[in-house]
Amino acid sequence: MRRRNVWFALAGVLLAGIVWATLASRGSKSIPPATPAKSSSASAMSGMSGMDMADNGSAKLTASQIRQFGVTFGTVDVRRLVTTARTTGIVAVDETRLVQVTPKFGGFVERLHVNATGQPVRRGQALLDVFSPDLLAAQHELLLASQLQRELGRGAVPGVPGTGNDLVAAARRRLRLWDVTEAQIDEVIRTGQPRRTLTLYAPAGSVVIGKQVVEGQSIMSGQPLYTIADLSAVWIDIQLREADAAAVRTGTAADIQITGLVGHPLRGRVTYVYPTLDSTSRAIRARVEVSNTGGLLKPGMYATVQLITPTRTALTVPNSAVLRTGERNVVFVDMGGGSLMPHDIELGAVTSDYTEVLAGLEPGQRVVTSAQFLLDSESNLAEVMRSMIGQMNSGVVSRKQNMPDMPGMAMPAPVVAKKTTPKP
Repeated sequence: MRRRNVWFALAGVLLAGIVWATLASRGSKSIPPATPAKSSSASAMSGMSGMDMADNGSAKLTASQIRQFGVTFGTVDVRRLVTTARTTGIVAVDETRLVQVTPKFGGFVERLHVNATGQPVRRGQALLDVFSPDLLAAQHELLLASQLQRELGRGAVPGVPGTGNDLVAAARRRLRLWDVTEAQIDEVIRTGQPRRTLTLYAPAGSVVIGKQVVEGQSIMSGQPLYTIADLSAVWIDIQLREADAAAVRTGTAADIQITGLVGHPLRGRVTYVYPTLDSTSRAIRARVEVSNTGGLLKPGMYATVQLITPTRTALTVPNSAVLRTGERNVVFVDMGGGSLMPHDIELGAVTSDYTEVLAGLEPGQRVVTSAQFLLDSESNLAEVMRSMIGQMNSGVVSRKQNMPDMPGMAMPAPVVAKKTTPKP
């Protein structure tokens, strides 16, 4: 309603301008009485923008006018809907590739072989030497059991089982439970001397991202000493809007741009979508796994992620072809011969490039993808002009038919301005 009132106001201003121009051009000539309009609404609209407007609201354009107004076209077709969501994220360590070095015995750190955070390590590399009274006692037990085994072997009584083998096996098992390697145990037995310190080795290789130990420190059983992360693959933690969460699932492809790595586009996939919603930000967390064999990605980097999810096939039009007026959705269809007719349509899902059409169009139709606002304004203005001209015509006819029947009223004759002759 508000829009129609605006068009009526514009049309009124336009008509007032036309009347004023007519009076100015005629000067002191006589003004004839109002007569019914003889031209149709289409002729009334001629010359407004060079378009010919038909009674059905369609616009007829020539080839030169199409080029002049920049009118472009697209097609109505059955396409696969591809949902695209754009979000941001932070590069994080892959939690499945994290390893902590934690001793299972207490003691004192004698020497650090890896003494800095960020230092690269390889699997099996020496990390630190630890002196532990418990380990030293366990090694002595191993040596005693080994010596007892040898003595029982020399003086074994036929038919009497020996116990030396069981004692050695129990001593070896105890050291293995403390993460002492078989090579270290064999060395103690071979040399017959217990080792004062025990070396702990890296269980995995990559980068030390956490170091909580210094030389000379007293350590306890279960105390974390090092945190080692394999950065050959990393995660990107992202936040999804509620509207995008339904379209993103495990396996969704992701195009990634890193702020600090301009010109290095990356590809990844969504590996997990968290099942809970953050009630404060109204967002859902998800993680994208990305290969990082080159080591370019550092935990904490800022990333822009575009998620691409193919869904289903549907009848679609380009997004630029749809004119949304608030009350209805309009598409201008090429009817042939330069005639462009507005069609009301019913919309479905909207993707980054195309919009699903539920009703109002057929596959193969040609639609306008630019200059729709110009066509829509001309169509609405033509409708307003037709309404005003119809009201004017009905007003003139009504005055002629009804005014003479009114009792006690005589209609004055039209006033004609007299032409004056200038005095000599």
